[in-house]
Parts: sequence; structure tokens; C-alpha cells
Amino acid sequence: MGRTDDPSHLEAVVDQFSRQAIPFSTAAPIRDQRALRLLVEAAAAGPDDTVLDVACGPGIVACAFARVARHVTGIDVTPAMIERAEALAVEAGLSNLSFQIGDVLPLPFNDAAFSIVVSRFAFHHFPDPAAILEEMRRVCRRGGRVVVADLMAPPDPTKARAFHQMEVLRDRSHVRALTLDELRGLYREAGFPSPAEMFWRMDVDVEGLLERSFPEPGSEPVIRRMLEDSLADDAMGLDLRREEGRLRFTYAIVALSAPVPAKA
Repeated sequence: MGRTDDPSHLEAVVDQFSRQAIPFSTAAPIRDQRALRLLVEAAAAGPDDTVLDVACGPGIVACAFARVARHVTGIDVTPAMIERAEALAVEAGLSNLSFQIGDVLPLPFNDAAFSIVVSRFAFHHFPDPAAILEEMRRVCRRGGRVVVADLMAPPDPTKARAFHQMEVLRDRSHVRALTLDELRGLYREAGFPSPAEMFWRMDVDVEGLLERSFPEPGSEPVIRRMLEDSLADDAMGLDLRREEGRLRFTYAIVALSAPVPAKA
């Protein structure tokens, strides 16, 4: 995740993702190969590309791009995540990657240093996502592509508010998931053309999610009760349901991709 003027938020990010390094990187929904292929496809990545993965976490996205691109750089503020990313690259037999610990605001790279700049499942952790997107544009060359994939808040404000309350309780590093219109607005405000969009769904088991989220002690019963209470009317917009006695829900995911305009 990126730098913030609120030290407590940075502390929450590093704490959460230090503990999540192994469980996050081994979770089936995070390693979903079809979703990773969709992301690489959204970026139109090829053998001549140099790629930057912003807030790269355990390197799963970086490794997916490294299988088709010339070189991939990953950056993340959490040392445990970078350690995990380096280990996964070795396990995958990939040598065209480099990882570094660092803030993403600002990104410590020269202007136009990459042909593709991507970030997955990180924007809802950023206090200033517009500033991050501006940085991603800055380090991407003209004609290169900037890709953001993240979960979407439901368009209904009441459901979005309930969803946000649950997510903050589940993961104190969460800031706010954006709606699709808000994500589109970020691209528009940063001077991109209308982005191409790909959608998919990420199904999660509530208990599995809680095991790899590390909520504040004592909050898990509250989260379960909030979810149980929303079963009848889908109050969080998550298609919450009970399957074989277990609570499950679905994150709606979008990947937006747009070229950096040829002229500033």
C-alpha cells in the first residue's frame, strides 16, 4: 500500500499485510488463474512490455505478467509481502522480475519508465486514489496502458454504506471501495480516454475470509451478525447467501484499462 499523512493508517496497512502475507497469497480467490488471465488481457501485455505492479502484495499479479512481458517490477510498502513475492517468483521459475519495498505516493520511478502500470485490489486501501492514479500515469509512457482492478462498492448509497462499515470492521486498513462510476471518474479526471472495462465475480467464504483478514479482537461475532442480518434483503449488495451451511458472498470486480494519451 502507499504512503499516507496519517501514520495510524500506514501502521494498519503494514500490520494487516504482514500477517496476511501467507494466507492472502495462498487463498484460492486471489490465485484464480482465469481472473489473472483477464487482467493480463485487459493490459494487452506482450513480450516487449515493461510492467510496474503498484502495491504488488505477494507478487501474484507480477508473476502473471512476467510470463508474457519482458520485465516486471513490483513495489509494496510491506516488507513481508515483498519477501513473499520474491519467494513466489523463485517457486515459479521466473527471473524477469524485481521487487522493492517502498511507498507508492510518490512512485520512486522516472517519468515514462514503463509501458504498462497495473494495480490490483489496492485502491480501496488508498486514502487518495486519485493521486495514486496520477502517479501511475506519470510513470507510464505515452501510448502505454494504466490498469486498475478492484472490488466495486454497490451503486446504491445505503448498501454501499453498509458494505463499507463491514469492510472497515473486517480489515482496519480498508479505506473505501469506490463505485464503478467513481472509478471511471478517476480516469476521466486524470485525463485518460474512457477506459475499457472487464468484469468478473470473486466468490468468498466468510469464515475463510475472516481467517485471513485478522479483524480486531472481538469483532468477528459482530461481523457475522451484520452479515446474517443482511441475508434477507441483500443489505450490502454482496449477493450474500448460505451454501451447505456456510455463509458466502460475492465481490464484484472490475478492471479498467486506458492508454496514456499521446499528447499531455
